[in-house]
Amino acid sequence: MNDQKERAPEEDLEPGIDASPEGSEEEGQSADPAVALESALQAAEAAREQQLRLAAELENVRRRAARDVENAHKYGVERFASELLSVKDSMEMGLQSAMEVESGAASAVVKGFEATLKLLDQCLAKFGITLLDPDGEAFDPELHEAMAAQPSSEQAPGTVLLVVQKGYRIHERLLRPARVIVSRAAEDEERP
Repeated sequence: MNDQKERAPEEDLEPGIDASPEGSEEEGQSADPAVALESALQAAEAAREQQLRLAAELENVRRRAARDVENAHKYGVERFASELLSVKDSMEMGLQSAMEVESGAASAVVKGFEATLKLLDQCLAKFGITLLDPDGEAFDPELHEAMAAQPSSEQAPGTVLLVVQKGYRIHERLLRPARVIVSRAAEDEERP
């Protein structure tokens, strides 16, 4: 009888069944519930961080899309406006020529040109296109294109002396730079 009492309880089980606690758990899981809880909390935190990153990325995409739509509305006419500016330049040159002629027919043409230019200016302003006429201002390479530099004793060096072609902006973006002639320091006449 002592033999039966000294026998381990595992011997009473059917062959192939493991009575150890590790054998009853799924492979890779710990028997300790605190460790399992900590592992689950870490996984939940990682999932939460990933969700927050994805939400932030989605918000950035939404903002970019909204900005792109806004820019499309603002600057959608940019190419058309660039082409239209050459028409405006031609009309202004025609107006200058018509003003030089002194006749009754020329004054009617001048009035027609002035009315048409006024309508064109209103149309351009409606779409946020503004004139850059820097005559007498300091030269700004971001807004002006220097065609030449002339010596001048009357103006400070770097001042716009003459506007060859007016520039334009569409909202805050440069549409066409103003082409200008800039002053430079007057040279001494007694130079050897």
